[in-house]
Amino acid sequence: MAEEKVLFKSEEPKSLAEVADFLRALADKITEGKVILRKGAEEITLVMPQNVTLEIKAEQKIKASKTKYSLEVEIEWREGESEGPLTLG
Repeated sequence: MAEEKVLFKSEEPKSLAEVADFLRALADKITEGKVILRKGAEEITLVMPQNVTLEIKAEQKIKASKTKYSLEVEIEWREGESEGPLTLG
């Protein structure tokens, strides 16, 4: 059975412009292969391999009182995955 542990979580209201600015800065860090997330005294460093899995999901949740939409972007990789395709030297 798989065990899931949340290493870092943040949720706060932002304008569309603020979200776009954050995603641009995040994209630069992803390109470098290292993302450091900070909130107060909490900090985590993620080192990413060159090849990852990108998942995009749009959802609609309908309740009696209102309809809620979400757009999720998820990047996955496995510990110990190589830094790119296998080549012969």
